[in-house]
Amino acid sequence: MSSSTLRRLRVGTVLPTLLAALAALALTGPAPAASAPEQRRTVTYHGYRVQVPAHWRVVDLADTPHACPRFDTPAVHLGEPADRSDCPARVVGRTAGLVVEPLTARSAGRVTGATARTPRGRATVPSPASGGGTIQIVVEDAGVLVTAVHTPGTESLVRDVLASAELTPGAERTALPRTATRSAPAVQAAAGPQPGTYRGLGFDACTAPSGAVMNAWRTGSPYGAIGVYISGSFRGCAQPNLTASWVSEQTAGGWRLIPIDVGRQAPCTGYSLRMSADPATARSQGATAAADAIAAASDLGIPAGSALYSDIEAYDSTPSCKAAVLSYLSGWTERLHAGGYLSGFYSSAASGIRDAADEYDNSAYTRVDHIFYAWWNGAADTGTGPYVPATHWAGHQRIHQYAGEVTESYGGHPLTIDRDYLDVGTGTSPQPGCTGVNLDFSAYSTVRSGSTGPLVTAAQCLLRAAGHDPGAPDGIFGSATTTAVKDFQSGKGLTADGVVGSRTWTALLSRGTTPTLQDGSAGEAVSRLQRALTAALGRTVAVDGVFGSGTTQAVRDYQSARGLANDGIVGSGTWSALQSGR
Repeated sequence: MSSSTLRRLRVGTVLPTLLAALAALALTGPAPAASAPEQRRTVTYHGYRVQVPAHWRVVDLADTPHACPRFDTPAVHLGEPADRSDCPARVVGRTAGLVVEPLTARSAGRVTGATARTPRGRATVPSPASGGGTIQIVVEDAGVLVTAVHTPGTESLVRDVLASAELTPGAERTALPRTATRSAPAVQAAAGPQPGTYRGLGFDACTAPSGAVMNAWRTGSPYGAIGVYISGSFRGCAQPNLTASWVSEQTAGGWRLIPIDVGRQAPCTGYSLRMSADPATARSQGATAAADAIAAASDLGIPAGSALYSDIEAYDSTPSCKAAVLSYLSGWTERLHAGGYLSGFYSSAASGIRDAADEYDNSAYTRVDHIFYAWWNGAADTGTGPYVPATHWAGHQRIHQYAGEVTESYGGHPLTIDRDYLDVGTGTSPQPGCTGVNLDFSAYSTVRSGSTGPLVTAAQCLLRAAGHDPGAPDGIFGSATTTAVKDFQSGKGLTADGVVGSRTWTALLSRGTTPTLQDGSAGEAVSRLQRALTAALGRTVAVDGVFGSGTTQAVRDYQSARGLANDGIVGSGTWSALQSGR
């Protein structure tokens, strides 16, 4: 029986429900066993009491301090996680669960502006916000921080569990430290973009180790970089140590971070959280994942210019599955570039990475900037064997995961890790200066070699986002910008003259996802459309992100002039024309 049904039974609908069940029994025979009410158990910690499904594991961290806080099976973890957890190197997949821990300076470091706080005398809040599959609640009257994880399919169950919470008579209040307020203090920043420019050994672990473990490994191990799972609603391990302070301290100490997002998986897998098989929808899902990853990176102080890696596990590739994955990555990359971040892609060399390499020059997809590939051949290098040509992602754009699930110990701190070798740089990154660059103009006049000013800066940022390096976005149209323009024009079938005129502006400004837009639509895609129409029509179309009557008329005028179906709706045909510079 669903949690919503249980709630209806609790508010006085027992008799109607029973009568309906008896009628159904008379018509269809006995109900399946799955319809029986789900059994619940009471879990209490520090005066916080909650009802959870009876089959959930309950892990008391006082008894098993090194237990891995993992949620690939439903679980409740009670207590403060230890400095080191006995986790496997990776846990992909999430079901549902809770971590209930004391409210201390350490746990308060993970409180953000999205964290809910219960009122005095209460253990619940109505409709707490969820971000990246995580709901976080401070219960000061019990002195606990509650972190609940879920997938889209288990969110209602987890919310039902949280709504059952109450305070026990023995609850003791602990106030949230003043530095961890609803508005949150200024975020401490990492020591530059991550992983930045680095060549050498690294590792990734399911949960970020404590500062003490990191310090021991920094002095005793051969590693200088670590993969950390910063976002994604399919992360399997909790991250009790991962805070902005942790990021700041570790990067200041010399560590390089590989920020990883674990979200939707390929549609041809059996994972419970999959991207759509429809390429357009998958592209939009990739953009949404990137927006969440940017928000998580920002909360952790990981700045623009950093590479964020989308973790898509191995899959048996088919043409349709490949198209969905590469479309998802296109949306991922475009949204990261718009935010000034570099896009990375983690997968098996034999599936996702090979698929991306096969379409390296296919303009239908937006190429990722870095590849992070699992090929457990034991070689600490960035060779890709038969999977990727040596000429692809050859400019310090590779991470090789060359061994998996190995246990090593330094300074008395064992960890189970995957071993990596990095050869990465920031040269292909969208410059941090592109973040916030004005792209909205009442006219997009022609710029060429020798031109200067804001329009040149906008063109340079758009070229960089398209994968063509114009040099620093400095507003000076020099030889590097001319070359980047010619390369972009050649890829679009435009005259490669190095001059950014109406057609080139139209193609640059319209790049990105291609959702169907019409009167009433709103958002970033509408803004892109309005900019592109301004360039294509040679007249001002207000860039406000709202598809109203003025935008409808501009679309109809464009469609009529280009011989397209004149319906005022921007579908694949209109997007294709705009993105080819027509």
